[in-house]
Amino acid sequence: MAKTKFSKETYLKWYEEMLLWRKFEEKAGQLYIQQKIRGFCHLYIGQEAVLAGSVEATEEGDKFITAYRDHVHPIALGVPAKEIMAELYGKKTGIVKGKGGSMHMFSKEKNFFGGHGIVGGQIPLGAGIAFADKYRGDKKVTLTYMGDGAVRQGAFHEALNMAMTWKLPVIFIIENNNYAMGTSVERTSNVSDLYKLGHAYEMPSEAVDGMSFEAVYEAVKKAADRARKGDGPTLLEMKTYRYKGHSMSDPAKYRTKEEVENYKKQDPIQQVLDLIVKNKYATDEELEAIQTKVKDEVDECVKFSEESPFPEAAELYDDVYTQADYPFITE
Repeated sequence: MAKTKFSKETYLKWYEEMLLWRKFEEKAGQLYIQQKIRGFCHLYIGQEAVLAGSVEATEEGDKFITAYRDHVHPIALGVPAKEIMAELYGKKTGIVKGKGGSMHMFSKEKNFFGGHGIVGGQIPLGAGIAFADKYRGDKKVTLTYMGDGAVRQGAFHEALNMAMTWKLPVIFIIENNNYAMGTSVERTSNVSDLYKLGHAYEMPSEAVDGMSFEAVYEAVKKAADRARKGDGPTLLEMKTYRYKGHSMSDPAKYRTKEEVENYKKQDPIQQVLDLIVKNKYATDEELEAIQTKVKDEVDECVKFSEESPFPEAAELYDDVYTQADYPFITE
């Protein structure tokens, strides 16, 4: 039996969760082609280890905020997958009642603060959430995710400067999947090792193998412990890869098939499965049962979404304005 860093139960949990995320996203892609899901649709396929390791390394009450590749984050935090699928359908039973769609998922109950469509817009918001926790004296940490393209925004640098100046309990996580839409990192800056951008603010910064759930866990745990002690933020560059295009409308012709296949050899889900098999943590029958359970859950997501109603037109302004803030609004 090979020596492992985590328990058998943890690896089996990771396998089932990441497999659910992968199959959910694959189904979302199919439904988009069928025009059951409309608007924009950015899939997380290939990047699952970043989220699996992050969630495992955090504590209850920690906050999460990300950009528009956001279907998987709320599922990882405990939101029923069927509510995410219903949101993609634009149905009333969706996580934000069908009003957010693919790019704007939120869950106050699970401390998930979005889902943001403006490139880099979530970065200073993450710093602000962390500021609130520090102000209240809470020992909570905010994980702020962004793509590699977002680091070219001025808001990124402003947020890092303020977070370091005020020693905010925030972890800035760059999910570097090599391409900002269709433009490679190397074509946008002389600094292709993005973690080095944190050095300008004397912020602890490092590159992490984003295809390894174990490496992600260790890096996030160290950063979270540091933040809880009051020592301030950390910048982590997760070197990961998306197997699909930037969005469903992207044919991804800017990269070679060989490049994609090379990254698939590092597939995070396959890595977990190989470890489980090598250590005999589960029989073939038990693994097949997990796969069947995941398939059934995804099928239930589709059934739930298909059968759910669309929001009524009368609900258009609900949850947008409140009468207390806008007394001129009448029933």
